[in-house]
Amino acid sequence: MENTYNFKEVMSREERLAPGHRMCAGCGGTVTVRAVLRALRPGDRAVVGNATGCLEVSSFMYPFTAYEDSYIHNAFENAGATLSGVETAYRVLKKKGKIEDTFKFITFSGDGGTYDIGFQSLSGAMERGHDMVYVCYDNGAYMNTGTQRSSATPQYADTTTTPAGKVSDGKIQVRKDLTAIMAEHHIPYAAQTTFTGNFKDLHTKAERAIYTPGAAFLNVMSPCPRGWGYDPSELMTICRLAVDTCYWPLYEVIDGKWMLNYIPKKKLPIEDFLRPQKRFKHLFKPGREELLVRFQAEVDRQWEALRRRCEL
Repeated sequence: MENTYNFKEVMSREERLAPGHRMCAGCGGTVTVRAVLRALRPGDRAVVGNATGCLEVSSFMYPFTAYEDSYIHNAFENAGATLSGVETAYRVLKKKGKIEDTFKFITFSGDGGTYDIGFQSLSGAMERGHDMVYVCYDNGAYMNTGTQRSSATPQYADTTTTPAGKVSDGKIQVRKDLTAIMAEHHIPYAAQTTFTGNFKDLHTKAERAIYTPGAAFLNVMSPCPRGWGYDPSELMTICRLAVDTCYWPLYEVIDGKWMLNYIPKKKLPIEDFLRPQKRFKHLFKPGREELLVRFQAEVDRQWEALRRRCEL
């Protein structure tokens, strides 16, 4: 599939997420939704699913939504099942000649509803091969209910259920690599991205995900200023640091072929990504130096494993 990116043309497309929602300033979730929906081609319509979470409670105030397209609020655990059912109904109605318009099926869910609670319905939808896109706006915790840890939460992060203190280093487990797990479902397209530069990487991957026939998964790192503890104006800086430290590599898997989309000219130390975030402030106190060494070692291990998968 050939993709072109004209920043001015893309940004001039109609907004499909209306203003007036209640998402926080500096929230990555809102940016994710706007950018993904902007990848829809003019004239195409969408059915948008949305699992319970920050995005849902802030963009859907019954009976009103912030979405210009058809919208379905589903429970925490069944975003994948809901959209796969709608997509199946659409194919039947299309075959019978009852629908002529082109619809795309896109569902959004946070990491809690994707990595954890909704993993079963997500896995089923991907394995069955429904022509839909599942977008995870990964903010690394259950932010809507008070910043509890999820399996997407980074190691040593301070959350309300893994509090850092004198006898605790925060969450002790390494985060789940869900993008790789989705790729192992043998779906046509899986990708990992975030907000960098002029949004080319995010737009290109969103367009590929939407217009690749079959199941597609898009994992977008979407920082949360309240849960991560950064100034809202630093959203893009946090994302760039995540990419340049190789904490959040930009890659995609197309029909089983792994491709690394960006290799930093100078790989930054993980401290550069962690230091601006209050959830990691305990790692920079005297006596915690070894934790930073372990964190760096894990990032390096995963980065090298990814390079091998991409045959680099």
